[in-house]
Amino acid sequence: MNNWRINAKVRILPFKLVFPSKKLNELLHSTSCFMKKNYTHALIIVGFLFIQIGFAQSIRKGFDEMTDYEITELVNAFYELRNGPDLFNDLAQFHGQFFNYDNTADPTRLDLHFNLPDEPEREIFLAWHRRQMFEMEQAVQEINPDISLAFWDTSVYQSPTDALWDEELLGSFDTNWNLNRNFGSGGPLPTPSDVSNLMTMDDFFEFSNELERRPVHRGAHVWTGGAMPTTLSPRDPVFYFHHSFVDKVWQEWESIHGTSAFITTSMLRYDGTYVFDGETLPLVDPNDITDSRVYGVFYAEDGLAQLDNYIVSNTYNPEEIFYYQFNIEAGNNFIVPAGTVAKFKSVNEINLVPGFEAAPGSSFEANIETQNGTGNKSSLRGAVARANNPYPYSEKLFEPIVWEEGGDLLDDKPIILTAAPNPFTEKITIKLSKRKDCVIEVFNMMGMLIREEAFQNTDTMIINNLYGLSSGFYVIRVTDANGEILVVKRIIKM
Repeated sequence: MNNWRINAKVRILPFKLVFPSKKLNELLHSTSCFMKKNYTHALIIVGFLFIQIGFAQSIRKGFDEMTDYEITELVNAFYELRNGPDLFNDLAQFHGQFFNYDNTADPTRLDLHFNLPDEPEREIFLAWHRRQMFEMEQAVQEINPDISLAFWDTSVYQSPTDALWDEELLGSFDTNWNLNRNFGSGGPLPTPSDVSNLMTMDDFFEFSNELERRPVHRGAHVWTGGAMPTTLSPRDPVFYFHHSFVDKVWQEWESIHGTSAFITTSMLRYDGTYVFDGETLPLVDPNDITDSRVYGVFYAEDGLAQLDNYIVSNTYNPEEIFYYQFNIEAGNNFIVPAGTVAKFKSVNEINLVPGFEAAPGSSFEANIETQNGTGNKSSLRGAVARANNPYPYSEKLFEPIVWEEGGDLLDDKPIILTAAPNPFTEKITIKLSKRKDCVIEVFNMMGMLIREEAFQNTDTMIINNLYGLSSGFYVIRVTDANGEILVVKRIIKM
């Protein structure tokens, strides 16, 4: 049985649609002509209606483009996910455990970060975090299928007074989850030029390394403070806003260059063996997710969500819902095949342009959700109690991430060449690329200064008599005569 109905406020532009009956085709064709001329709007359901209740794919937008409804529901979902199995804590613990094994007793172990430029065969940074965002988003959508993650454009929004940190959005988590944010204390956020310069890089691994180590990725971690500059950064919900932005940057780079490729074919956690909440997570080849549209993820910006080059499959969700309060524009090979279900929801406008196709036997719906607009609306389920739920204590909160570079090093600064042997037993020899007056400081992983020595006009420094130190991780910091950090490096004592 064919089902259709006309409703207000969905604008249909000229497009190609394949419908299940000639009669319906003729009716919709005449309706389309009328709408083009008079800007009438329509809601269309194609094919038969599925009764099955499903979950959503997503249009991710900046936090500044979220409706009040989306904000309330996303915050509700985050609080709910800390109950029961606690996906937030599980992802944070995993991230902390496998963050980086360089300069450890077993540097060959697989890890998540800082494998470039020397170990490209182990590199998974961008793909792993894309899958991590998808895992969190799927959990959110099990609670409310209209909601998606959002992104924080750190090259634009750089103030502690931005709406991102309002109590209604991410502000309440700081106290309730004991995150101890400390805005602006650790380093600068990226500039728009930092983002645009990445787009000019041709080599994927060079792009990925620059993105990971420099302000576009690093900036939000060190600027936010609290858990964010540690390996347990996924404890803070802003981690998911930040890494959605990182993922958006990668998607934009890939749309320009189209050359993202990984050497490895599997990833930690997503290797077909990890179990969370009784479910074994699937095996994911990073080369299969170099385009965010594999997961039905699109990025909206400046009032426009362009949905293209995508085939609805219901692989992950029996009903694919795309929600955005502004203009949704679908076309250019956006296809809803027979037997699949898709729905567009907007608060303002939906445009179906040439290249959009809904096949006979598919179920497609486009409608305006006026009750979810920015006016006087509230969560359909009501606000979830913002209960205090601090994370358990972890020493990893006192283990600062070593980015292997002390800030944005200028070409004329002496960069560390070696810190050997690593692991060490009795002494460390540090070689710089240039002669310099400098101070070497050695910290344990609790951040306590345990050795400090000054050197003049040299490029080789030796720190002796370290045999009394306990086995474990240490951090070497090199500063110049003015106290400016030249480089930081992590080492291990056997």
